[in-house]
Amino acid sequence: MRNSNRVVTAGFFALALALVVVILPACQTVKGVGQDVKNAGEAGERAIDNAK
Repeated sequence: MRNSNRVVTAGFFALALALVVVILPACQTVKGVGQDVKNAGEAGERAIDNAK
């Protein structure tokens, strides 16, 4: 019984670690895309203001 609990615990730990490894870089990518979109919008606003 004890060994099966250790296997389940190790399995959950491995799953949690895998999720962290997958999700953490994805968050950085989404953050980077958001920053790029923000910068593009600000550049567009500056271009419009300069054209006036």
